[in-house]
Amino acid sequence: MADPTMFKVNLDDAEFVTPASLQEYTATILTAVGMRPEEAAVTAEGLVAADLRGVESHGVSNMLANYVDWIESGHMNPRPEVRVIRERASTASWDTDQGLGLSMGPRAMATAVAKARETGVGMISMGNGRHIGMLAYTAMQALDHGMIGLVMTAASPRVLPTFGRDPMFGTNPIAVAAPAREHAPFVFDAATSVIPGNKLTLAERLGQDLPPGVVADTDGTPILEATPPAPEHRERLLPLGSAFESGSHKGYGLACVTEILSSLLSDTLHVARLGLSFANHFVAAIDVDAFVDRESFLDAMDLFLGDLKSSTPAPGHDAVLVAGQPEAEYERVRRRTGVPLHPDVVATLRGIASRYDVDDVLQAGAGPTAA
Repeated sequence: MADPTMFKVNLDDAEFVTPASLQEYTATILTAVGMRPEEAAVTAEGLVAADLRGVESHGVSNMLANYVDWIESGHMNPRPEVRVIRERASTASWDTDQGLGLSMGPRAMATAVAKARETGVGMISMGNGRHIGMLAYTAMQALDHGMIGLVMTAASPRVLPTFGRDPMFGTNPIAVAAPAREHAPFVFDAATSVIPGNKLTLAERLGQDLPPGVVADTDGTPILEATPPAPEHRERLLPLGSAFESGSHKGYGLACVTEILSSLLSDTLHVARLGLSFANHFVAAIDVDAFVDRESFLDAMDLFLGDLKSSTPAPGHDAVLVAGQPEAEYERVRRRTGVPLHPDVVATLRGIASRYDVDDVLQAGAGPTAA
């Protein structure tokens, strides 16, 4: 059974802050660094959404300092101007002008939703971009419109292909969000590597070993025992399956699919040719009404999810879970307790804020007793 505390800050050590104050603090910092206020607000919302859903690898603690560094170094454009390269009724290809995917993802999804409302499906490829954060945040934007959201991204090359020793792919995650009526929406969001690269940072911060089958050694051979995280592991992540015998060619193939739709379809080179911190994205919305009556679909989703959850768990497990269910529970709890942050993260945030003369508006959350 997976350790639920893996990659999680020890709650006894954490500083709890209210989601609203963390979001305001983050948006203010990003605005001070140069982002437009409205795009800083969207970015802050996306980062805090990740923290609320227990996806700390893509939350404020792991990504805000990176975003600041990329803006300061000139690697990321804080005020991009999107250029539409090609467009049809249900599709468009954008040059995102080295802008942050996290701030542009909802804009792309809104465009895809509008196209889907007219044609049934809307699809946007986004080239020349940067990090898009937790994909679920963008995919879930379609739910309010009764649509299915699909998002994928081709990111910094850190993952080895099966039988390879050179990093050729990003973690290349794929997210799908589908609405339901009574149940929480189905929200699948997963890297095509065994773990996302940011979890290496979390493991280092928390002093935890990496699980077996997560990274390779210097010649590309999968390390199949627990191992302490090391800087060189950042460019030697393994695709889903870890080794060919356990299906790594499937994760490798999915990474290729993501690269084709995100990079090549946006008239951009694949990321191994671009280098670290580049990213290309693909965003789509599917209007359920174009295929089936929406009310019937919602009833069918509830039946489907209910049957999965009520199916018999295997020995040693309490229940069968569905994608999005653990994250929804994290969010329910953390909206009461506040977001738990490692003390080193809080110190980093306050250091950035001090450099840019940003007021400290962080407010203490209720803490774990409120869970």
